[in-house]
Amino acid sequence: MNSVNMAHIALHVSALLVSITSIVFTLIQQRTDKIQNKIYIVLISIVGFNSVTQIINSAMQPLVHSSDGAYLVVRVCDYLYFTFHAALCPMFLVYVYSVCGIGKFSDLKRRLSYSLLFIVSELLILLNPLLHWVYRYEDRAFTRSWGESLIYIAAVFYLGVSLFRLLFSWNALTAKRRLALIYFFVIVIAGVVLQLVNMDLKCELFTEALALLGVMTSIESEDDRIDIDTGIYNRKALQTDLTSYILNKRPVGVICVKITNLELFERTANFENPDILPTVVAAFLRTLVPRYCIYNTNPGTFILTETDGEPARSMKIAEIISRRFDHTWHFGENELLLNAVVMTSSAPERIKSANDAFYMADSPVPANLDKKILTGRDLDYLMRRAAVENALARGFEEGGFEVYYQPTYSLTDRKLHGAEALIRLHDSLLGNIFPDEFIPIAEQNGLIDDIDDFVLREVCSFIKSGVPASLGIESINVNLSVIECMQPGFVKHINDITEEYDIDKNMINFEITESIAASNYEVLSKVVKALKDDGFHFSMDDYGTGYSNMRAIFMLDFDVVKIDKSILWSAEESELGRIILESSVHMIKQMHRKILVEGVETENQIELLKALAVDYLQGYFFSKPVPKADFIIIAKAGRK
Repeated sequence: MNSVNMAHIALHVSALLVSITSIVFTLIQQRTDKIQNKIYIVLISIVGFNSVTQIINSAMQPLVHSSDGAYLVVRVCDYLYFTFHAALCPMFLVYVYSVCGIGKFSDLKRRLSYSLLFIVSELLILLNPLLHWVYRYEDRAFTRSWGESLIYIAAVFYLGVSLFRLLFSWNALTAKRRLALIYFFVIVIAGVVLQLVNMDLKCELFTEALALLGVMTSIESEDDRIDIDTGIYNRKALQTDLTSYILNKRPVGVICVKITNLELFERTANFENPDILPTVVAAFLRTLVPRYCIYNTNPGTFILTETDGEPARSMKIAEIISRRFDHTWHFGENELLLNAVVMTSSAPERIKSANDAFYMADSPVPANLDKKILTGRDLDYLMRRAAVENALARGFEEGGFEVYYQPTYSLTDRKLHGAEALIRLHDSLLGNIFPDEFIPIAEQNGLIDDIDDFVLREVCSFIKSGVPASLGIESINVNLSVIECMQPGFVKHINDITEEYDIDKNMINFEITESIAASNYEVLSKVVKALKDDGFHFSMDDYGTGYSNMRAIFMLDFDVVKIDKSILWSAEESELGRIILESSVHMIKQMHRKILVEGVETENQIELLKALAVDYLQGYFFSKPVPKADFIIIAKAGRK
């Protein structure tokens, strides 16, 4: 055996070893359930099988002219090589479609056009023993025929279509996947061209095996897409997969499962394995959809994709999931009843981007929900939430935020005492949006700090103008986000803003909602003390709406306690309500705090509060919240 044959055998053995390595690694990683995984195994198996045929072929070459048996073996190997190798590029096109999330060829005409060249190529090869149009043997030496050029043209066509689909889906692919697929093209094309120019190089199979090894390590290995501990696909995987489906207009059902009493699971027992919940729930979900269609986006939140895109199928899955949550779940020795809301939608019909799916996964479920399955118009609140988030961003860009003022009055003489600064949002698309809607969203997406700063700066600017002091206003109340209070450097941040305007800090009274203040009294009490030492005042807002009143008043050094309007209104309606109001006022007075009552709307209410000798009043009886200019008019009129 000459050195040339030995070199050929060495290259083919290398290709075989690379192919076997790729197959073994794929099996070890247990990445065989997706369609693209199966196609990849077929691709690398073709390369491996062809390597075997060429190893035998090269080994038999020295005996071809002297042995009829060796000549027959060489002819069989060549026949098998061409038969299977012609399927490699068409199969790679199918692989690219799968990786890009296209899944199926869009119509029958396209499927036929894509299949035509492959069918013609295979027919030429299968009939070659009779026609000799692809290759022939002259004096038992391999010789090319015109049909081989057609097969190479077909291969180039399939590679070209693959490249086109890759570029079309470019935005849907991660950088790693792009590089891996481009690497495949470059290496394979280089190997094919070199062997086409010089048949003695025999490098085609080795470059194909090498390129597929790169594809395996970069695409088939999904370590960055899967949580190692639970084996469930993550947010990154959902982002990539949904983007692919939507970009390629592939209908997909999207099912979101949100466990609404997750805190019950977290409090019930000390689980050594924190991943037990997603593992157990995902095990059930895998009975409904394949593993690669399940994503764990947040603790207690799962998204499933129904890749057939049938709404009836998605609804059926949602109903099965909802019924399962009517029964207990077993977590080791613990048995828990979990509550869940299931939401179904579809992409790209309603879910236009991966971000829309994340809205579904991340948004709080509406309060007082009476349904376990939400679909269609039930999910309009998500679209509204997304619209409000965009409006918040526009509010800063377009100047849509405005500070309104609602005056507060002394009970004894009904003279203007101060005002509460309240944020309003006027959006160019949605119109006026009330704080009850946009403040909770701002707290969740991190814009609440900017809103609080905007209000504080507007108030400081107003105080700096000298108008409030000239009107006899003692202080202006500014609502404070406890979320912002907990941030490092908050006290300095507040002082920096007020000192920038060079105003009297006694003119600002920060309001904290007592139901929120319960989150961390020790930290918050230090913040309150530091700001009070700097001259600011503090009020407890909405007293009576939460569950931590007593502790909040004791722990936090409030100057004023604002009694919620619900207590005042209840006092007019029932004896029990009156007892609660009187007891609250008596207790707060004993703590030497001043009292402001909200929601005052009638003269009878004022007489009731006068008997209790509260300090300040606020409500529509005097004025609703109004823009600054209107507030100044009201204040000036009160001084006449």
